[in-house]
Amino acid sequence: MGCIFCKIIKGDIASEIVYRDDRVVAIRDIEPKAPIHVLVLSVEHIASLSATTDEHRPLIGHMVAVANELARSEGIAESGYRLVINSGPDAGQDVHHLHLHVLGGRKLGWRT
Repeated sequence: MGCIFCKIIKGDIASEIVYRDDRVVAIRDIEPKAPIHVLVLSVEHIASLSATTDEHRPLIGHMVAVANELARSEGIAESGYRLVINSGPDAGQDVHHLHLHVLGGRKLGWRT
């Protein structure tokens, strides 16, 4: 069956890509929880945040930097935005591939 995010990164599944480099790919979420909902995916398949090691620190920092740049380019940096990484089923991680949510475009409550 395979990982859906890996298939998107490889181009096997179409998605609206808003950013790409050698470490991350950012796409629009197909079920947005806010007017702006972008996912920053690690190119490397890592099952979750809890599966990262010290060697992944630069990648995680890069993911946050890309998310910040996306917030600026999407016009939500000034009004505010939320970055979320769910890790594991109890946290609501549905796809077991490291990804960061960028949410904004309206006033967000606790559950978005």
